[in-house]
Parts: sequence; structure tokens; C-alpha cells
Amino acid sequence: MTYAAIKGWGKCLPPAVLSNDDLATFLETNDEWITSRTGMKERRISHVQVSELAYVACEKALAAAGKEAGDVELIVFGSTTFDELCPNAASNVQRLLGAKNAACMDVNTACTSGMYSLTTATAMIKSGVVKSALVIGAEAISPIMDWSNRDVAVLFGDGAAALYLEASDEEEGVLAESLGCFGESRDILAVEGWGMKYANKERVLGDATWAFLGQEIFKKAVAGMAQGCEKTLKKLNFTSQDIDLVVPHQANLRIIDSLAKKLSLDKSDVFINIHRYGNMSAATALVAFVEAIEEKRVKANSHILLPAFGGGLTWSAHIIKFGQRITPIGSSQIELPACNQSGLELVEQIINSKK
Repeated sequence: MTYAAIKGWGKCLPPAVLSNDDLATFLETNDEWITSRTGMKERRISHVQVSELAYVACEKALAAAGKEAGDVELIVFGSTTFDELCPNAASNVQRLLGAKNAACMDVNTACTSGMYSLTTATAMIKSGVVKSALVIGAEAISPIMDWSNRDVAVLFGDGAAALYLEASDEEEGVLAESLGCFGESRDILAVEGWGMKYANKERVLGDATWAFLGQEIFKKAVAGMAQGCEKTLKKLNFTSQDIDLVVPHQANLRIIDSLAKKLSLDKSDVFINIHRYGNMSAATALVAFVEAIEEKRVKANSHILLPAFGGGLTWSAHIIKFGQRITPIGSSQIELPACNQSGLELVEQIINSKK
């Protein structure tokens, strides 16, 4: 049987930090209010388009795998904030990398986009369509954020992560997954003013308002991720005791705590980095996974559970068996262009551009 082994991993976080104290300069909030309700302390604001974040993350993933751009046969780019809808953003990553042998596709399932992309690439490797793939979860959501809405403005940030997958006879990579959607509730989390539905209307592209019913989203997030975990564990005849580490989507610390309780998990078995980056939508789960590897929380041959939830309302849960190698083969010197603005200055620039 063919598996899609994870051989490389990388991330790209924009250098500009937006702290809770920064948010308090233009919103009626403070650090204690945000931290107690979300677990978030700061988030990143990108000064470049999402394809550039993805490109840097991919270069790092390739270096970690000891591979070149020419080795890549497929690029699957998960996001909701693509530079363009046509041509697709994955083709821009191909161009930036010089990965001329790679087929390219975009996936949009909101916050689960990185995980749905992982399923897509894994399936194509297992079926023999391709032998290698780059999987991307990336987001530059700050330009379309409604910075006047405290309910959402404190939650989101920008970032990217990538995995390099390769066909293998060893039992590695995604062993089982479950995907789903609460489509009947899709309107409780929606970005209005963004998409062809609003074409030729008075609203300017990027001048978006957010529908965000927090309590309802909380309930659906816990239910969706728990359901996904239970289904995926059952596929392997696993219990939560067979999992070495849980790396959940980092949407809200209270959601993570509720999920851990529902699955009878010890908090020490759950990886959390929400305090550093907030919710990066499509990038969140993959960035957390990459950081778990970097921080040696992922061990050789360990089983990792990754539940996620996003707009739509999509949900997913993956069980990954990691391979023997947990250290990168090489490193990449590719970095983002220098940024001479703070996170707050970048946000103020976005706000002023919409006036």
C-alpha cells in the first residue's frame, strides 16, 4: 500500500506583531478582556500577499525534506484570501518556487482549508496520480477584516505553513480522516461584501462586514471537531489513549479546553500556540503542527490528532503517523521582504484606506 509520508515542514509568520494593547488603542477592549475570553495575546499582520507567505513556507518545507522545487508534482493551496481568484494562487507559488513540474490547485473551506488540502494531496499520492506534493495553509486576512468590530477584530491574524509529502511504502502520513459540514448553519459565520455575489454593487471589494454569532459558533465548533475526532478514531479502532499529541485548530482557548474535556484528554497532551498568533484561519492548524514538530512535541512514529473547524461550517479531523525523522535535513535562507512598519501601523493604514 502507498502512503503519503510527511518529509518536510515549514512556516512563515509576518514580522509585524499586533498586540492586545495595540487593539485597545482603537477598540473598546483591553488585554485582560481578550486574554480571558480567547487565550490570545498577539497576532501577526502581513505586509505582503498570501502567496508570498506561502512561498517562504514552501521553501522551508522543501529544505527540511532535502528536496528541490523540481521534485514537486502537485501544489495544493488552502486559503480564503487568495491574491486572485483567476489565475489561481497555487500557480503563483509554483512560479515563485520555480516548481515547473507541479500541477496547481486552490482549496477554500475557510479555517479547515489547510487540512482539506492535506486530504486532497494525500489522496492523489495514494491513488498514484502524483508521487509528491506541497500542501499549504496560508492566510492574509487583515486587509478584509472589519477592524471596527471587536467580536472579530481581536481574533484573527496572518501566517502560513507548508508540508512536503512523498509517496512511501512505510505506514506514515495521514492514516485516517473525517470531513464534514454544517451547511444549514453557514450564515452564522460569514464575510459579507467579499465575492461575486457583491459584484457591481456599491460596496468596494475588501470593505467587508462580518456575521459572527460567537455562542453558536462555539457550540458548532466543539460539536464538529468532537464528531470528527470520534469518527476518525473509530476508523482505526483507536481511543484517545492511542494518540500521542492533539494539535487542534486554534480558534479560541475555551473551544480547545471544551474539546479536550469532551475527549477526556489531559491538557498536557494538547498543543497550544493561540497566545502567539490568534486564529490564522487556513494557516492555523498547520502552523501549530509545524511548531509542535519544531518544539520536539512530535516524536518519531507518534500518532497526532488534528481536529479543525471553519466557516461553511466545515469540520475535519486527521490522524497522522509521523515518520522516523523529526529533524529537518536542511534549512532555507529565503525570507519575506523587510517590513518597516509595526502591526498597529499596518492596521491603521488598512482602516484609513477604507474611509
